[in-house]
Amino acid sequence: MSRNDGDLIVTNPFDQSTVCEIPFDDEGSVKRKVAAARVASSRWKEWDLSRRIRTVESGLLKLRNSSEDLARTVALQMGKPITQARGEVATFFDRAEHMISICEDALAPEVLPERTGFYRRIDRVPHGVIFEMAAWNYPLIIPVNVIIPALLSGNVVLLKHSPLTPLCGQALQDGFSDLEIPNLVTNLIMTHESTGRLLKSPEIDHVCFTGSVSTGHLVYQTVASGPRFVDVNLELGGKDPAYVASDADLEMSVAGIVDGACYNAGQSCCAVERVYVHKKNYRDFLERAKELLKGYELGDPLKESTSMGPLAQRPGLDFLTAQVGEAKSRGARLLLGGKACLEPGNFFLPTLLADVPQEARIMQEESFGPLLPVSQVSSDEEALALMQDSRFGLTASIWTRDQARAEQLGLKLDVGTVFQNRCDFLDPALPWSGVKDSGKGSSLSGLGFFHLTRPKSIHFRK
Repeated sequence: MSRNDGDLIVTNPFDQSTVCEIPFDDEGSVKRKVAAARVASSRWKEWDLSRRIRTVESGLLKLRNSSEDLARTVALQMGKPITQARGEVATFFDRAEHMISICEDALAPEVLPERTGFYRRIDRVPHGVIFEMAAWNYPLIIPVNVIIPALLSGNVVLLKHSPLTPLCGQALQDGFSDLEIPNLVTNLIMTHESTGRLLKSPEIDHVCFTGSVSTGHLVYQTVASGPRFVDVNLELGGKDPAYVASDADLEMSVAGIVDGACYNAGQSCCAVERVYVHKKNYRDFLERAKELLKGYELGDPLKESTSMGPLAQRPGLDFLTAQVGEAKSRGARLLLGGKACLEPGNFFLPTLLADVPQEARIMQEESFGPLLPVSQVSSDEEALALMQDSRFGLTASIWTRDQARAEQLGLKLDVGTVFQNRCDFLDPALPWSGVKDSGKGSSLSGLGFFHLTRPKSIHFRK
């Protein structure tokens, strides 16, 4: 991605070719789009829920008819293998359909128990115009977490997609265009400067951001410095730990953790980024993990056999190289990978490190690459202390045959989601949330409608 003479240039991370050049919205264009969204909001919020559901389903049908084009667009812009991109498209529709299936219950008024002489009810009403800032690593399923429940709730959405994946933003706008009410979803191509101005605009009623911790802080501070009180939902980074207990099913554990670390080239906020293995299983875990990591085929994302694509951003190669080098300087053993390869693509070899000290950067800083740093522990208590030793709190996975052990450890972990015998997965029936530097607020599940609406009390004397 680069800027040239007022245009956004998107570069294919596999062959460095230009995917597209798109002009940025100037200040006048942004104002017109925001104004049109407010007009749409004033009409849309008056529709009853059943009518909104039918309209949203019409938009989803348009998008479903272009599923293969959507997958190819994802692969070209950010390097995701086409088979994984198709999986993302399928997940997009699965999540959308789940949120539709639960919206009537989630948005239903809550009538309170009768009190003599009074009628009391709690309604959920829309904010109005939602400003959604979506990340590039899952360019379809990140925005769907906001767009579908926002529309069902009676809001409209201004979508500023990552500059790495703007064509996904355009596709989502196109899917919800030419409906009975236009401008339900509006794509914005914005510079950092114009984004900052819009974050402070009195025309925005709520902000949702998915991305890095540093940018999340900046977004939150910018909104707070504006002229009105608007809340921000933040989905930020992770340094998610996995613990392989003494009684773990080792075949299942290795397969799940390696996939959790390397899926999407490790570019997932909930990827497994540090692993603690009980000493009973340590050597066997490393041997099995090494064999699985050797099996990845790096190459053209559009090739069906490719199982790992390039990193979306070239600077990530130097960052990962530095993390590996620093870990080695602290005594970690490099068992596989550890370097960039295959020019001109932004590839980093699947990497396995053993005996990694807890203070190493690779155990503390988010990596966002196909790295698997592993450390040995002698007890559940030691594993718990190391898993807790992080400024992040998104997910954690415990690999054990004993659900009581998973419960006992899970209750003590300061994370948004605890897994037993799985990882790197979002179930739309469960809230997706982070604690500490991993964010604030929740998306998905019935709770995912809450930050997109506000409660309104109905208090009538009969």
